[in-house]
Amino acid sequence: MKRKASARWQGSLRDGRGTMTTDSGVLSATQYSFGTRFEDGKGTNPEELIGAAHAGCFSMALSKILGDGGHTPERIDTAATVSLEQVDGGFAITRVHLEVEAEVPGASAEQFAEAAEKAKAGCPVSKLLDAEITLQARLAG
Repeated sequence: MKRKASARWQGSLRDGRGTMTTDSGVLSATQYSFGTRFEDGKGTNPEELIGAAHAGCFSMALSKILGDGGHTPERIDTAATVSLEQVDGGFAITRVHLEVEAEVPGASAEQFAEAAEKAKAGCPVSKLLDAEITLQARLAG
């Protein structure tokens, strides 16, 4: 399986503008800039998209692990906070904090915590990132 996305940047780092597009069309010339990445400008940025990808990947992995254990989740809500920091004269994504709350009928808190840890370690986006990944998992209900 292969997925494709593209970006176009025009101008200097601070004053330039760019767009990102995905083959699926979910992003279509979606605006990004210095202001959307390092300030509070309107638009997206790479870190926000990595956060969305990580939250989605983790949620699907957690659903599979829970299902394999005989517990089908009613819902899984995951937020991913991506930290971009200045390191060694450049910038790096240094950590991602995953925060998940789920409704999983029949699952104990221990089963849920174990499944969440497995999903954190095993989801493909987690494996891709060279960053500290932390997790806060809450079983609702």
